[in-house]
Amino acid sequence: MKKLYGTGVALVTPFKENLEVDYEALDRLVEFQIGNKVEYLVLLGTTAETPTLTKEEQQFVVERIIKANRDRLPLVLGLGGNDTASLVHQIKHVDAKKFEAILSVSPYYNRPTQEGIYQHFKALASVSRLPILLYNIPYRTGTNMDPDTVFRLANEFENIAGIKEAAGNFDQVLMLLHGKPGDFMVISGEDSLALPLVLAGGAGVISVMGQALADFSEMIRLGLDQKTGKAFDKFYHILPGIQLIFKEGNPAGIKAMLNHLGICKPFVRLPLVKASPELQKKISNFVEIYK
Repeated sequence: MKKLYGTGVALVTPFKENLEVDYEALDRLVEFQIGNKVEYLVLLGTTAETPTLTKEEQQFVVERIIKANRDRLPLVLGLGGNDTASLVHQIKHVDAKKFEAILSVSPYYNRPTQEGIYQHFKALASVSRLPILLYNIPYRTGTNMDPDTVFRLANEFENIAGIKEAAGNFDQVLMLLHGKPGDFMVISGEDSLALPLVLAGGAGVISVMGQALADFSEMIRLGLDQKTGKAFDKFYHILPGIQLIFKEGNPAGIKAMLNHLGICKPFVRLPLVKASPELQKKISNFVEIYK
């Protein structure tokens, strides 16, 4: 799984003003990532506003990204849910030749126990022909995936290859890094904690900001090479932008930044709303100063 060391980017889904999917902008977005030298692309994650895409749109988005990518970067497919049986069915039908791994979020809304989380991922691992990256993001799911549960899964299933950790708890990150087996990857799900995680022994990040600023993925590569000073120089330059893009929620902020860069329009689908004029102006000013 060395292909997934470094920076993966959680791609947005560009929309036109009428809120149809903007497939031409999606092409530009993929090409922009190639130019930014990110290590891999993540499809249909939270940043893609996947819950607001129809099944047909999801299929078209995936197909368009695969076509635009032309096998240049590894692809990770976001495939999560809170109905285990339905998700097992979906995973059975994934074309394993097209993706490097599946990123699957811990079940949300149902609020399962740790045993329930374990049994959920056991069911997925039992049918998946692809490696699975767990995704822990308690402020969205309502339940934390405890390190002991992660270790139990990682030790029992060879195809559970890593975790995208976004609990906002660096003590928990350190526990994962200290107790993980062998090649199990701990990947940051938070842009502001990505560099410290990498310097502590993590595998990289699945980033939002990384799809807008090429320096972000370079920062992570410097961190993986333990070039701490140079990495933190870039980090403190980027940090104000990270704080801005999450100020009114994701992906409104990053779409405002991508709009300023000429990649896609800032539109999002309800219940999300686009970034306020004030925030759009601050983001545009940041990009201009950053240049």
